[in-house]
Amino acid sequence: MVEESEQPHEQAVFRALADVTRRALLDALFVEDGQTLAALVEDIPGMTRFGVMKHLAVLEEAGLVVVERVGREKRHYLNPVPVAEIAGRWISRYAEPFTAAMVGLKAGLEAPSKEQPMTEHVYQIYIRADIDRVFNALTDPQFTRKYFHGTAYTRPPQEGEAFLTETADGRPAVDGVVEVLDPPHRLVHTWHTRYDPQMEAEPASRVEWRLSVAGDGLTLLRLRHSELEHSPRTSAGTKDGWVWILDSLKSLLETGQALPPVTVERAEEPVRAT
Repeated sequence: MVEESEQPHEQAVFRALADVTRRALLDALFVEDGQTLAALVEDIPGMTRFGVMKHLAVLEEAGLVVVERVGREKRHYLNPVPVAEIAGRWISRYAEPFTAAMVGLKAGLEAPSKEQPMTEHVYQIYIRADIDRVFNALTDPQFTRKYFHGTAYTRPPQEGEAFLTETADGRPAVDGVVEVLDPPHRLVHTWHTRYDPQMEAEPASRVEWRLSVAGDGLTLLRLRHSELEHSPRTSAGTKDGWVWILDSLKSLLETGQALPPVTVERAEEPVRAT
């Protein structure tokens, strides 16, 4: 009964996570994202290159790993979106903020210190909606204000031109330059945070949205946030923030309702999802 109630993609995630070697590969990518196959083989002592390739194929099929070609190399990125979707089945919207806070505290205490921040984050998610509708939701204020923390473009983005997004009360949120606007398949723009003074002091990074048809009424959305080498606070703030935004976008397009705002009361100061 339980198995039948699960969606095919959920079953694939559970099967992928059931193997200790595949979990070890995910742990390795959590510590250092964007590794090559050769580097991951070194992370799994005693296993052949072919064996690691087979495990990575299972993780990629489940959507837990995203593969990007960088020059002549293929790099592997941890994609936490499928795990977050499954976790939502057992965590109520009231418990979620507190659960996220505790998990974040545990990860912060246990994670090894790193001198350099992650230079890019890669995510992908399947959305049961036509590709044109998904692409439109990336720029149309009618949609973005519902799932992107109330922000929206001040005017329609144009290729080669600067843009600004604002919060619901008119404060600057993000600015940058639209480098590629190719509906409904690709949107590339620089990203400079304005809502946080420390992030605002950091140099701009780059965000790329790529969409492809994955089936009848099904769209694969892949997001890449790169050039974060000199923006450690932006890297840390957006790493998990993108997961919430993508899940909220998916919920909005599939059900008509975005995710509820996440607020955690801690030490007299509310901490909101970024």
